[in-house]
Amino acid sequence: MNDTLINKTDDEPEKRQMYVLEETGFNEVPKKFRRFYRKWGGPSETLAPNEVVCPVCKIVIRSMQELRVGDKVYCMPCMSRLIVEEENGLLVARVNY
Repeated sequence: MNDTLINKTDDEPEKRQMYVLEETGFNEVPKKFRRFYRKWGGPSETLAPNEVVCPVCKIVIRSMQELRVGDKVYCMPCMSRLIVEEENGLLVARVNY
C-alpha cells in the first residue's frame, strides 16, 4: 500500500509507528471509515505492521498506528470485535466473544 510512515525516531523505541492512511476505494462501509479497510489479496499477500485480516469476512483492517499483541480492533463490515494475537511470528486477529 501507499501508506506513509510518520514520526519514526530511533531514540523513542517504545512509541508506536504512526501511518497516514489513504483511501482504498472500499465502498462497503460509510465514506468516513473507508480508509480503515481494504480487500485482501489472498494468502500470498504480505500485510503491513498496521494491518490485520478479519478471520470472519477476510477483509484487511488497517490502523493509523502499528498493531501489537493484545490490541483490540473492530471489523465494521461483519461487526466482529477482534483481538490481535501472534501466531508463528505473524499478527493475526481472533474473534472476541
